Amino acid sequence: MTIDYAAYIRDKRAKLGLTQRELAELLGLKENGERTVSGWEREEHKPSPAKWQSIQTLSTDIPFRRQQGKSKFRFIDLFAGIGGIRLPFQELGGQCVFTSEKDKFAKKTYAANFGELPDGDITQVPSLNIPDHDVLLAGFPCQAFSQAGLKKGFMDTRGTLFFEAQRILVQKRPKAFLLENVKQLKGHDEGKTLQTILNVLRGENSVDIPADAPLSDEARDCLGHRLNYAVDFRVLVANNFGVPQKRERIYIVGFDRDQFKETDLDVELDKMFTELSNQRSVTLLGNVLDQNADVDEEFTISDLLLAGHERRRREHAVKKNGFGFSLFNRESLYCNTMSARYYKDGSEILIDQSDIGRNPRKLTPRESARIQGFPENFVVDAVSNTQIWRQFGNSVSVPVIRAIAEKMVGILRKP
Repeated sequence: MTIDYAAYIRDKRAKLGLTQRELAELLGLKENGERTVSGWEREEHKPSPAKWQSIQTLSTDIPFRRQQGKSKFRFIDLFAGIGGIRLPFQELGGQCVFTSEKDKFAKKTYAANFGELPDGDITQVPSLNIPDHDVLLAGFPCQAFSQAGLKKGFMDTRGTLFFEAQRILVQKRPKAFLLENVKQLKGHDEGKTLQTILNVLRGENSVDIPADAPLSDEARDCLGHRLNYAVDFRVLVANNFGVPQKRERIYIVGFDRDQFKETDLDVELDKMFTELSNQRSVTLLGNVLDQNADVDEEFTISDLLLAGHERRRREHAVKKNGFGFSLFNRESLYCNTMSARYYKDGSEILIDQSDIGRNPRKLTPRESARIQGFPENFVVDAVSNTQIWRQFGNSVSVPVIRAIAEKMVGILRKP
């Protein structure tokens, strides 16, 4: 049987809704990738067997493709990861008009679920090239502030990425924003880092960032511009929102005072976060786990790895620092926070399998999605297990975002 490669690739790309450049990036083609895809479609040459296999495995069943038609509001999704922040805002009638994500593997998962390939490095995207929008969403990188990182704050490139969001706020002035980060941001540099962020967003003072701090030219130019947002924040815990994971994150929400002159935004924000802080919806870990007997043995850790975990636990017990692997079962109320390093050894969340006589195991990709509150039809196999564990470890708790989004959309409707 003769294969019409050109027609197949054109049809697949059309169903995916991708440009030739986007398909080339999705396939991992190099700098001349767009020309390569164009050549395939014009029958100038054929893809290699490996690339042909990759093209065939691209699914056109996109579960969360953006719906066409009138939307209730427009939003952008910065540092998007795999789209955990986007999901609830889209569910509530929002239209995502721009997405940015740098990691090539996260972009593959994003494309598999939303049918869109995010733009890359946000520092290279001028604000004028970003569509107008009502809400800015940004889970800006946390490594500069996290317990697992070096806590360099604004002297870390990832720490200054907040100012990329700030310069877009200056240039586009959306009605509202939601920022998400690790809870350690609250105490970083004795609270000075968070206070700087709040001051910038509120327009209470300009900020002086050292000349050698890594910052794009446009972001540095915008430092002197004053915003006028009413801003509040809270640290919220995921296991109070129906997911069995003790994931603590700080959420910063703001509304532009100039666009809500008839609304007491300070009262609205305090009410919103008070209600969210008092929310209690608890579930057992077993509600998101598959039965151990149904889980492939590839997720069971080896005797050697288990022995290493047990040895390190004993050593840490002597030092009384509390570190070591953590074992959970179906009756556990919640588990530890899943981190981006989970793929290494799974030490923060291991599932007891003594009921079937096996060593503990890691979470499966689907269980990793559930523990973050992602829907069952969220695609988890667009990349390797190693990458999907990283992605869910870096992602957000969707039910927490949904609860915040519902409150924010309610305020957006006010005059």
